[in-house]
Amino acid sequence: MAGFSKMAVFSTAIASLVWPATLSWAAPLPGALVYTVVIPAGEFGSSAFTGVVVGGLASARKFCAELEGTAYRVDCLAERFGALAKSIPKNSDYAEVQAVLKSASDQMANLARTNRDRDLPRGRATRPGSTETTSRPLTPVSATSAAQVNRQALAILDDTQTLLLRSAQGSKSKTAQYAQIADAIGSNKVLLRAA
Repeated sequence: MAGFSKMAVFSTAIASLVWPATLSWAAPLPGALVYTVVIPAGEFGSSAFTGVVVGGLASARKFCAELEGTAYRVDCLAERFGALAKSIPKNSDYAEVQAVLKSASDQMANLARTNRDRDLPRGRATRPGSTETTSRPLTPVSATSAAQVNRQALAILDDTQTLLLRSAQGSKSKTAQYAQIADAIGSNKVLLRAA
């Protein structure tokens, strides 16, 4: 029994292996599976939760890639990163990840707002063939500033990866998990290079 008192226990509801970025960890979903992760004392996080974050970042890339116009991609990534950040439990081992994703989200959203194309409408996006919808209307970037905005958004993603990797120094398990998350953040860069 004494061994159990040194373990952190996290419970959360998940509906599938890849956690949709739009769902919240606040309350179990009706009919959802309760997934409990027991982490030995002194170790960082959970590889299963890292997989959830990496899956959320892959889902962001897929969602934003399916948008009809490239003008919405920067703000789409901003919104998806923000939604993922909100889904990370506060005061968990992943608080740094949450803060870094929220910061990247805020910076990219501001970048899109500053370079808004007033001829295109703002609106919520829905993934074709699903009910997954953005949590807020997306702001289109003007065609004249798109190349510059994409370069700045790429720099934000680069800085986000670097900040995450630097904050993991000193812990093998944290470094390995943050490296996976940083790689998943970097995989979203293809959307900005292709636009």
